[in-house]
Amino acid sequence: MAENKQRDELLQRAMRACSEREYCIGDITALLVRWGADSEEMRGWIIERLIKEKFIDEHRYSRAFVLDHFRHSQWGRVKISMALKQKKVDSAAISSGLEAIGEEEYLELLQKILSEQRRKIKSKSRIELKGKLLRHALGKGFESHLVYDAINALFRE
Repeated sequence: MAENKQRDELLQRAMRACSEREYCIGDITALLVRWGADSEEMRGWIIERLIKEKFIDEHRYSRAFVLDHFRHSQWGRVKISMALKQKKVDSAAISSGLEAIGEEEYLELLQKILSEQRRKIKSKSRIELKGKLLRHALGKGFESHLVYDAINALFRE
């Protein structure tokens, strides 16, 4: 009986948390463990209810995560995808989330990042400058073939 009361309290707490912001299953599982949901069965039941009642939706979470990290943190698809994989988000949800980024918008952001970085970087040669730009864009999570093309276009101007 006490376990059912604890389970219901944790479910209400999780529902409240999910109504305030988007969470993935991995995040909610970690919260439940922190809140004292020791049994795997209890966590599974709570998560199942949250999914059933649409408090958790991996596709919705993935889309929100992708757009947030793309627009605000200026991350590329590779870095976003790796972050979602770390959170154990389903690969189908990751793919659908990444589709939220328009190709034109993606390439414009890459060009903007490279242009801004080019103004900041001090280098002795053109090759050194290109290398630094390449490392910066790859570190942001942009695909190497797109970065090469963008850097070459930047130096043609």
